[in-house]
Amino acid sequence: MLISSAFAQTAPAAAAGGDMMSSLTGMLPLVLMFVVLYFVMIRPQMKRQKEHKAMIDALAKGDEIATAGGLLGKVTKLGDNTLSLEVSAGVEVQLQRSAVVQVLPKGTVK
Repeated sequence: MLISSAFAQTAPAAAAGGDMMSSLTGMLPLVLMFVVLYFVMIRPQMKRQKEHKAMIDALAKGDEIATAGGLLGKVTKLGDNTLSLEVSAGVEVQLQRSAVVQVLPKGTVK
């Protein structure tokens, strides 16, 4: 009595070919968002990582560098994963190579 007869009715059957097309159309925004994300965020980050690795691999004794911590100095020794940085006359600090942020032009550090 209290339940209407509309609940007992079944939904009309959908066309057989329409299901496939609607699922592809529904996935299109998701695919487009991933493509945009790739070109806006992922690709530039990978490019920066590649450039940073090339810069670190090209370090040589006598290069003047800036570190992530803000130290400026001249490279005195190079190891596989570390380097020695002369920050002042007679003061050397050992750093990981990955801490190098920038190679400075010669004569910047005095």
